[in-house]
Amino acid sequence: MIKRCYLPTSTGYARYGGRGITVCDRWRNSFEAFLMDIGPRPLSRNGAGVTYSLDRWPNNNGHYEPGNVRWATKTEQ
Repeated sequence: MIKRCYLPTSTGYARYGGRGITVCDRWRNSFEAFLMDIGPRPLSRNGAGVTYSLDRWPNNNGHYEPGNVRWATKTEQ
């Protein structure tokens, strides 16, 4: 999340940081704060290989910040 928003050499930077997407200061400065707000990544669903990743929702054009991030499956995204 931080790399794709702030590191121009990161894969996907053009789709995130290059578009002005940022990470709130609280999360950028503290993984513990991020974990408290979002919780750990859910385990695979029923061992079926379903994995979760961060999703900016409900505003996909919004920033990584409380109220706009969830854990979601590829199908949900």
